[in-house]
Amino acid sequence: MTRTLAGADVARRINTDLPGAVVRSSGGDVWVELASITNVAEFLRDTEGLEFSFLSSITAVDYVEYFELVYHLTSLTRNQSIVLKAHCYGRDDLSAPSVCGVWRGADFQEREVWDLFGIRFDGHPNLKRILLWEGFPGHPLRKDFLGQDP
Repeated sequence: MTRTLAGADVARRINTDLPGAVVRSSGGDVWVELASITNVAEFLRDTEGLEFSFLSSITAVDYVEYFELVYHLTSLTRNQSIVLKAHCYGRDDLSAPSVCGVWRGADFQEREVWDLFGIRFDGHPNLKRILLWEGFPGHPLRKDFLGQDP
């Protein structure tokens, strides 16, 4: 069974190398500054003892006041996991740094978040809709989506 690392321990390690990147931690979760997400991702992938080489999933949650990006990470060599989170504030023109350069598996997952929530991923190599057709009006997993007929 995969062991979930304590968020506080991982947060301390991140803050040692990337001061100010961590916002808070709780249980097996670490919240980081949105602008630092790519640097933190590289740190978690490349640091001995962490080695989170596998991105299991990326998703988003709409809390009305902000969106929360959620990254589930697994270290296959160490059999451990952690959840990385970042808040994306606002409702219009949302963007976050892409982690496609860190984990190639982020490609379709970032496209899905863009398609369904409307969060752009800066630096993504091919950010276009993946589930809905181009020209679809809006992003249907947002709480402010009106469910218009196409």
